[in-house]
Amino acid sequence: MKSLSRNSAIIVLLGFVSLAARGALAAEDEAADRAGFWIDLYFGEPIAYEEMLEDLAGSQVIYLGERHRLERHHEIQAGIITALANQGVPLVLGLEQLETYQQPILDRYNRGQIDFDKLAELTDWGNRWHGYEQYRPVVEAAHKAGAPVLALNARSETIRKVARSGGIAKPDAETRKELPKEIQTDDPPYEKLLSIFMRVHVAATAERLRPMLEAQIARDESMAAALCRFLESKQGKGRTAVVVCGSGHVNYSLGTAARVRRRIPEIKDRVILLSGSGDVVLAPSERAMARKIRITHDQMRAINLPVADYLHATELKKGDRRAFLGDD
Repeated sequence: MKSLSRNSAIIVLLGFVSLAARGALAAEDEAADRAGFWIDLYFGEPIAYEEMLEDLAGSQVIYLGERHRLERHHEIQAGIITALANQGVPLVLGLEQLETYQQPILDRYNRGQIDFDKLAELTDWGNRWHGYEQYRPVVEAAHKAGAPVLALNARSETIRKVARSGGIAKPDAETRKELPKEIQTDDPPYEKLLSIFMRVHVAATAERLRPMLEAQIARDESMAAALCRFLESKQGKGRTAVVVCGSGHVNYSLGTAARVRRRIPEIKDRVILLSGSGDVVLAPSERAMARKIRITHDQMRAINLPVADYLHATELKKGDRRAFLGDD
């Protein structure tokens, strides 16, 4: 049995429970000197960037599953937005990194009434999402393309209440009202995937695992509901959504992607993952919240789904044995 490297294993879970978003550090000084290429995961072959873009242009939703705090991922995301806009594809940018209650402020940015820095100030973005500044090129690329920017995430306090109170059915009425009415907690493939990785967290005891899982589902349902409301609105009609989120929300087309498909069964989507390649490290406080686990090929094969449509792979950082594609 092969195991993930310690750093990679820790990052996997911290992504699923939103810790990597708050404190993971990027170690990318040498990333620019390493080879990077695109892979079509259905055919198992490299693919030309232009050929992939041609496929993406015919999609209604494009999920760009990132490892939070990796600057090169944001550069790739901005490049895809710009390339699609240059082909005349009408876009909307959906962000996990902003919360739906902040949309009125974001609409002022969309109308050109405030700039990125004022947007960050009014949403308190720096305190609610560490590393927000790295999303500047992504947001500004969308703005330049005439694409509205859409906040997708649930209020972080609401998700914490779900996890701490014991699951979806336990929060008080006011908290539950902030979540979508329709939340599907019975999701065996996703439960299997999450249960594999959540074991890395020291808090993931037998009693705590289910509430943690339902908190992740609540976030996925909230993002899916926000995106679908927009796509089915007059403003969203005919637009292609580019969704920037942690890859843990879209791996194997589960999580948020599956919940969008449930709401709009005929939707055509594509899932793109961006490799960590050993470039993400954790702060000491995060390491203290994690434990080493073993993840095998047999466990991953049990998911029985392709992990994505396309993968951008960067050569592994020197000395790193294994990188995993999961992140929140």
